[in-house]
Amino acid sequence: MTSQRIRIEVSNGIGELILNKPERRNALSSDMWAAIPGMVKQLEADPEVKCVIIHGGTAGAFAAGADISEFETIYATPESAEHSANLISDAVTCLAQCPKPIIAAITGACVGGGVALALTADIRIASPEARFGVPPAKLGLVYPVNDTRRLIETVGIPAAKDILLTGRLFDCDEAYRIGLVTHMAESASALELARETARLVSANSLWSHSAMKRTFDAIKMGWRDDSPEAKALFLESFENEDFQEGYRAFLAKRPTKFSWR
Repeated sequence: MTSQRIRIEVSNGIGELILNKPERRNALSSDMWAAIPGMVKQLEADPEVKCVIIHGGTAGAFAAGADISEFETIYATPESAEHSANLISDAVTCLAQCPKPIIAAITGACVGGGVALALTADIRIASPEARFGVPPAKLGLVYPVNDTRRLIETVGIPAAKDILLTGRLFDCDEAYRIGLVTHMAESASALELARETARLVSANSLWSHSAMKRTFDAIKMGWRDDSPEAKALFLESFENEDFQEGYRAFLAKRPTKFSWR
């Protein structure tokens, strides 16, 4: 499914997934959630894309939460509520499982579903004026389990409880302090710093990126050094073409030309 409210731009090896609903500060609607998996698969399949940036375009916000104007429709029946929940779950899961590195460039409001999107990113870069919050408790709702798990993994249980139980908005300084934000964009815009970071990431081996993302997820599931799967993945790294190119380029003191894309 496609949506005019999300678009893709690709340039110089970087794919940008751009939320495009400025009239509502990128409040996330069903059509936007439904469009995300297909767009992520498109970016995954594009051999020119080495890294993905997700951002809020010209809206002045990353994503200001759910589009509440849909609530009477999407929560009209248990069946419609379940359908909506599945759309959201499919979108964030697809982003979280993307083998290519994802960077979130956050400006303005990043609330509710916006935080869920940001939590799927490997690196989160925010402007100083960014504001964060997860307010389901203010609406009599509960935050989805997978989103809650990612929040706990990122900021820890005490901070996650504070964020979810109070439903309050908090600033970028606090988000950086608790680990929700990886970098604050002090001397440049969040998007400029995200693009600069993406260029650094894109110069490295995509095989390594994919393998490391698999390792991060596997560690959460209990992998240890002596796990057969862990050993196999580590040994595989010495057999792939990128390693051969990497160490030869290092010895020759020349730029790498990785082929695994």
